[in-house]
Amino acid sequence: MLTTNHSSDELTHWLDTPPGRYLLAWEQAQLDRVVADLFGFHALQLGLPELEALRSNRMPHRWLASDGLALRRAVALHCDTDALPLPERSLDLVVLPHTLELARDPHLTLAEVERVLVPEGRVVILGFNPASLWGLRQRLGRMRQRLGSGEPLFLPQPGDFIGYGRLRDWLRLLSFEVEGGRFGGYRPPVASERWLARYTWMDRTGDRWWPVFGAVYMLVAVKRVRGMRLVGLVRRERSKTQAAPAVVANHHSQREKT
Repeated sequence: MLTTNHSSDELTHWLDTPPGRYLLAWEQAQLDRVVADLFGFHALQLGLPELEALRSNRMPHRWLASDGLALRRAVALHCDTDALPLPERSLDLVVLPHTLELARDPHLTLAEVERVLVPEGRVVILGFNPASLWGLRQRLGRMRQRLGSGEPLFLPQPGDFIGYGRLRDWLRLLSFEVEGGRFGGYRPPVASERWLARYTWMDRTGDRWWPVFGAVYMLVAVKRVRGMRLVGLVRRERSKTQAAPAVVANHHSQREKT
């Protein structure tokens, strides 16, 4: 059974605020672009039903693991993020939209994703970027709260935000290879829709001038099983190369005798 918690509810409510809708729109656009070109048979979105992470994907079997809310053209699945009720090497694609930030154990969740992915299967991860103006405002807000301030935090308060570089290191330890990543959400951390609209120009220049300081990031990684497929192919090619001359020689010698 999927464990629901206060952090998940807090994130859901925050996504309905002006800054939440702003980031949600960027994330939806990125997912629509990335998953459309990923092929296979089985795909899973793990958490955050507010995002339709698989709506542009064409795999015939798509699931959403959540608290029971189903995506359009997807089937709802009830499970914990660190104990997926799926066999090993059964999925071609897993999408984790802020899932690691809400997980009881993000390392174990990533290990489960590695277990259920087929070789060359892909994982797409979305997360808040702690090395951004939004992350800085969040850290300052937590410091004020520890000093007794009643001021609410700007971002929702799930577990630790996981830095982009830190996440890449975790993935390498699990034999994932990062294929690409992108940052987004370059407007300053303001709560008003009016003020967010005033800084639209920052989205157009952020990728060029301060690319790693976006409020959120998306990362795509592929599961590598090193040597498994290569060894098999090399052996087959070698056996074919060795066998071919013998067959040809026998064929010619037989014709000479006749």
